[in-house]
Amino acid sequence: MLLIILSIQGCAQLPPRNAPSLSNAFDRPDETRLGRQVQLHLPNQLEHSGFYIQDAGRDAFLQRAALIEAAEHSIDAQYYIWNSDVSGTYLARRLLVAADRGVRVRLLLDDVNLNGRDTLLAALDQHPNIELSIYNPFAIRSGIGKWLNFISDFQRLNQRMHNKTFVVDGALGIMGGRNIGDEYFDLHPQVNFRDRDVLIAGPIVADLSANFDAFWNSKSSYPMSQLEPDAAQELGLSTELEQIRAAASDGAGLTRVPPQDSRSALEYISRILPALVWAEGELVFDSPAVYGQDITDSPQRSAQALYQLVEEADKDILVESAYLILGDDQLEILRQVRARGVRVSALTNSLASNDLTTNHAGYARRRGAMLANGLELYELRPDAEACLNWIAMPDFCRSGSVGLHSKSAVFDRRALYIGSFNINLRSIYLNSETVLVIHSAQLAERLAQDIEAAMTPENSWRVTREAGGQLFWSAGEEQFWTHEPATGFWRRFKSGLFSLLPMEKYL
Repeated sequence: MLLIILSIQGCAQLPPRNAPSLSNAFDRPDETRLGRQVQLHLPNQLEHSGFYIQDAGRDAFLQRAALIEAAEHSIDAQYYIWNSDVSGTYLARRLLVAADRGVRVRLLLDDVNLNGRDTLLAALDQHPNIELSIYNPFAIRSGIGKWLNFISDFQRLNQRMHNKTFVVDGALGIMGGRNIGDEYFDLHPQVNFRDRDVLIAGPIVADLSANFDAFWNSKSSYPMSQLEPDAAQELGLSTELEQIRAAASDGAGLTRVPPQDSRSALEYISRILPALVWAEGELVFDSPAVYGQDITDSPQRSAQALYQLVEEADKDILVESAYLILGDDQLEILRQVRARGVRVSALTNSLASNDLTTNHAGYARRRGAMLANGLELYELRPDAEACLNWIAMPDFCRSGSVGLHSKSAVFDRRALYIGSFNINLRSIYLNSETVLVIHSAQLAERLAQDIEAAMTPENSWRVTREAGGQLFWSAGEEQFWTHEPATGFWRRFKSGLFSLLPMEKYL
């Protein structure tokens, strides 16, 4: 095996990245219909931005779809995951329709989850108005060789672009925790995620564009055309492009067909804009990875912004994070925060609701230490009653389960933190992330109430620790467990086995 890995390392090298001219985001939103709609709602405080927190998956999908239809000049989309399922395929087709009417589409995807979709992406990349780049690509594009490549080039390939941003015409943007896929948009019949992102108007949209440009123009982003240099000569790609175009209006599988023309899209968006809350905010994004520079021992910008908010809190901190893994440094920060009287409560996935047993194992390895340092800890139930409020299709709650994918925190009911950043070591040190800090008592209180509602016994199990170290899970005063509820022996065994391995930083 070692010889195989070494041989792959020797022959599997990325070519030198072509040096295209720099590409920049569209920056004249006032010239667009979307921009003029936003102007109608601008406050007197010109430095404030407008924020609309989106908890509902179906509405988050409809917002993105409507923005695509309303676009006149540009669409910039940056995602860690873009699935080829009902929602992902529909949005990709509508991007093609937008490109057909002259909109410049730039699509930047992380490579770790593309898994054999190069032909489809290369077909889209053939369109003169679509530019597609892959972040930190594998030298071997598919099969077992891809994962052997991961082992042989671990330092570079372990640093991923976890950002999720979407900007249209420089006028409106969306950022937060959602990837593109059915489970994020209330469309999966078995498993759907409670997630959260923010629709943004005002000055911070330019910062979202700056984030996109930084990654798009980085040396770690490769044009699709360079990874698939023979695509232009493959006649099958033009046929595939025509097939995508022919199916562009097909809404099969969607629970609600979005607007499919600019008039209805603008009407849909006009109903949302009055609900924007205008406040001070700050967008923080990490720098793109630089191959050959090992900077993974220092917290990145997004983590430093979180640390600052933690330091400034003097009453309470509420956290909702899909993955929750603290190292020694973060445990010491927790201890210091609790020592000065700040209450810290966190909601994360239970083993039963977690989509990744390995990630849960890293959390479980540190769970006792978090409790010993004063954390109030709650784990989401897969049968949470609130699923009926969170997910647009109640039947999906009854036949399936709900998991947690949101990444948010509230500080003293006066500031909030939403983005792609999980409270775990991978987000702190390895992945690139984008986060939004909003200074608004109104939005902070709303989000705090939302998180606290998810912590109630009908939605989550409270985890506590006795002096001797024994853990208990409870749902109210009468239901107790001494092991992780709603799980079988085999899953608990796998989690326990993985938790023996000191790999928290890489989960």
